[in-house]
Amino acid sequence: MNEPILKVENLKKHFPIYGGVLKKTVGYVKALDGVSFEVKKGETLSLVGESGCGKSTTGRTLLRLIEPTEGSVFFEGEDLLALNDEQMRMKRRDLQIVFQDPYASLNPRHTIQKILEEPLIVHKLGNSEKRREKVFQLLETVGLHKEQAKRYPHQFSGGQRQRIGIARALTLNPKLIVADEPVSALDVSIQAQVLNLMEDLQEQFNLTYIFISHDLSVVRHISDRVGVMYLGNLVELSNKNEIYEQPLHPYTQALLSAVPEPDPDIKRERIILTGDVPSPANPPHGCKFHTRCKYKMDICEKKNPNFIDVGNGHFVACHLHQHDR
Repeated sequence: MNEPILKVENLKKHFPIYGGVLKKTVGYVKALDGVSFEVKKGETLSLVGESGCGKSTTGRTLLRLIEPTEGSVFFEGEDLLALNDEQMRMKRRDLQIVFQDPYASLNPRHTIQKILEEPLIVHKLGNSEKRREKVFQLLETVGLHKEQAKRYPHQFSGGQRQRIGIARALTLNPKLIVADEPVSALDVSIQAQVLNLMEDLQEQFNLTYIFISHDLSVVRHISDRVGVMYLGNLVELSNKNEIYEQPLHPYTQALLSAVPEPDPDIKRERIILTGDVPSPANPPHGCKFHTRCKYKMDICEKKNPNFIDVGNGHFVACHLHQHDR
């Protein structure tokens, strides 16, 4: 774990809301509202939170699959947002994504061989024989057989399709992979196999992962560090053990209280959050979580807490842990 391979600073993505006869912009959905973090080479940083918190938007904005509104994304010291289309296309060899639904992300009219060859053709790598060898090698790497290269996506199970999605992400030997809910559509028994495969591949190819999930038990299995998101912001970020054993933010505490405990002798108090998640088009003033927080103070309604390091790289955005309150 050395220099950060990825450094994100004040990343924002605001989607316009159109209204009226003339379809004028009448507001913005603040899907990302100033997210900053670093990812070290070879580690797995997981982003977790409820649906709509901005975790998938973060992953896609980093790779410029969605263009950000504001902010900086430095990959190996180079600002990705300053690159033109051709430069970004070349940079995509190092940056790949595994999608949540492997069936929707694989072209149903193409064989697996054609799907896996496509990135090599786009980047003009190897002749047809070399490309075929590479496809066979990738299939073996993710636990499939080279004879399956002639089949179509619908002839595979969900777990096998996700293995193909992972193989496609590996085709160009990337350095960083964004895994967007890669196991949430799979059976629990298959989830473990795919997670173990991802861990083996990380070691084998020295990969760095940004792992996006809403499932905290899955995240515990694969992460080095965990970032908790709420309404477009990071509210807590620390190493896995600290987050699970000493969560500081009331939102993190509530999320963890809902994770099933395998030991029947351990009784965990369930924290039920009251109220609905506020709209990202009209977030509350001050701390965005104050409308659902049992520790709410006057300052929470007025001032948004800073995202600060409270020790040992444990970052939290909460007035309970700020010195200036």
